[in-house]
Formats: sequence, structure tokens, C-alpha cells
Amino acid sequence: MINFENTEIAFKSKTDKDLTKAHLLFKIMSNRILQKTGANLANFALRIKFPVNWIVKPTIYNHFVGGESIQECKSIVRLLEKFNVGAILDYSVEGTESKEDIDNALNETIESVKNAAKDKNIPFAVFKPTAFLSHYLLEKASTNEKLTKQEQEEAIAFKNRIDTLCKTAFENDIPILIDAEDVCYQKFIDETAEEMMRKYNKEKAVVFNTWQMYRIDRLEHLKNWYKRAVAGNYFVGAKFVRGAYMERERERAKKNGYESPLCIDKKSTDENYDNALRFSFEHIERISIFNGTHNEESTKLLAKLMIDKGMERNDNRIWFSQLYGMSDNISFNMAEIGFNVAKYVPYGPIKHVLPYLFRRAEENTSVKGQTGRELSLLTKEKNRRKKIMQ
Repeated sequence: MINFENTEIAFKSKTDKDLTKAHLLFKIMSNRILQKTGANLANFALRIKFPVNWIVKPTIYNHFVGGESIQECKSIVRLLEKFNVGAILDYSVEGTESKEDIDNALNETIESVKNAAKDKNIPFAVFKPTAFLSHYLLEKASTNEKLTKQEQEEAIAFKNRIDTLCKTAFENDIPILIDAEDVCYQKFIDETAEEMMRKYNKEKAVVFNTWQMYRIDRLEHLKNWYKRAVAGNYFVGAKFVRGAYMERERERAKKNGYESPLCIDKKSTDENYDNALRFSFEHIERISIFNGTHNEESTKLLAKLMIDKGMERNDNRIWFSQLYGMSDNISFNMAEIGFNVAKYVPYGPIKHVLPYLFRRAEENTSVKGQTGRELSLLTKEKNRRKKIMQ
């Protein structure tokens, strides 16, 4: 039904030069020592204010990031549009907690929502909750610990910022994705996301929360959320990912002496993820699905569910998504046969986006087979093009 081995389609947006650069980059990333050394050197250079743009921007930055601003991302948006692939512009500035930085992130995200409303190839807006409240307060608000008066005011300010973003999305008719964070922050984020759904999802899913399915409790959490949505007569926007903070979560659990909140192995995570897709699809009249995965089997599962039910492939309640610079064999082949596909395209100043880039590199080396899969597909396409030229 779906052929993820078709590299001609997968890499048709790449020139021969792009292909060679991508191949070299993934070869470097496949080496843990080189990857860690590069990250450490870049972090050191930033600390001493040594310029790194000249080496970072033409390499890892250009491969995984759309640009430093919305304006710089436009060429990527237009390129993806040629192949029926949408773009979701993600302001990926991390680790900033000052009032000035929070205000800048809020204003930038509002602009990204309004920009999406003007561009038919940008189907969603997105934001990271940690951009709008300190990590300390997100964690404290997610426990039963009592907040001080000032902390309560800051927590309310956080909800007001999220409300501003969701209201802007609602008024501009652009669905908005709320990214997931560490387990210790997630309870307060979930509570805020549900408040937003009750307020703005009365007619359709505008606000989407994210479920990290490597967590043991998320399937039951999803089912209970669905029950409350039925009772409250609102729609659920559900973005599914496997999870991005595995090593950190397990280390935190070990350090603090509690049981890990994550599934015991990849097989359990895969089952949890696929069961969440099945449950949501069974209740598609209430739950809209954003399938954010690089896993080919989970992609095929949801596509098959749609086909077996006789659904239109471009039904707007179901989207498939992968990160820009990764899994083009999924994105472009799915788009080629008519499914809704959108790439997550991070953007932001180089020095602020570096933490995101290092995490991408780390995830590629830690997820079994991911880098090898990318390399094998790139090699296959390079060889295919060579044969044509002979």
C-alpha cells in the first residue's frame, strides 16, 4: 500500500549537493564520540562568546532548522508546498526564563499564528509551554505543594499567556499545538490545555495537547480526557509522540527514588502508541489526530485504519508529521498518495536554537536504527542518481 523505500520520491526536494551534505551529516551524527565532542565544543564556544555561526549554520542548522526568522523560513515553506507537504513553524528558543525573554517568545508566537493564517501551506501553529513560565514554577504547580501569593500570580500569568495564544489561534482559525514537556512539568500544562479546549474547542479541535506515549499512564489519561470531553461537549485535539526526554526521566526517577514513569522498553512504548491511535480513531467524531512520529509501522497503521473505513485521505481531522530534516521517506511518500502531511520546521537565532539541535543529534544516536535508516536511504538515492547519470 505505502512504499517508504521509494527514495526518488523521498528526496525529490533535494539537489545532489543537498543529498551529499545530508549523507555526510548523518555519518558524523552516527558517531557518538564525534557528536558529543561537537556539542561540547559548541557549548564552550558559546560560553566564551566565540563565533560559531560560520560552521553551525551551513551544516546541522540548515539541515534541521528553517531559518532565524519567519521571513527566512518562507523559502522552505514554498519548497515543501511544491510536493504537497505543509510546514509548521516552531519557534525553538529554549532555556530562557526572564520576563523579557517570555514576552519576546509570546510576541513571536502570536506572529507565527497570524502568519499561518495568511499562508495556506502552514496548517498549524505550535509552542513550547516552558517558554512562558520558569521550570521551577511549572514543576511546583504540577505538585500538591502550596504556592506563595507571588507564585500564584505567576501561574495565573502563565495561563493568561496560553489563553492569549489559543484565542489568537481561534480567531484566526488556525489549530495550535501545545508541545509536551518533562513529566514533572506536565500536570499543570495538561490542566491548562484542558481549560483551553473547553473554551475554544466547542465546534472543532483548535487546541491540541500532546501525549508522550512512552509514559505508562498516558493511554488511560487519554481515555479519561475523552470522557470529560464528551461530558463537557468539546472536541479533543490529540498530538501523539513517543517522547523526547527518556534518559533524563529515568535519571530523575533513579535520583529521587521513585519508579520510572516510562514504559519498560520500546515494544511497550510502540504498543502504547498504537493503542492510542486506535482509540482515537474509534472516536474520530470527537478526537482529531496529529500523528507525530518517525515510526513507519505506526504511520502505516493509521493510514490503513483510514483506508479500511473508506475515509478521504485528506480528511482534516487526521495529520501525519515528521521533523524537518528527518524521515523524508515517510513525509514525501505519504504526501505523494494524498495524505495530510506537515513538517515541523524549527526556527530561531542560531545561539538560542543550539540546545534543540544538540537534542536532535542525541536522539538520532540514541534511537536504535534511526541514523542508520537515514544513512541507508540517502545512500540508496545517491546510488540511484549515479546510475541514471551513467
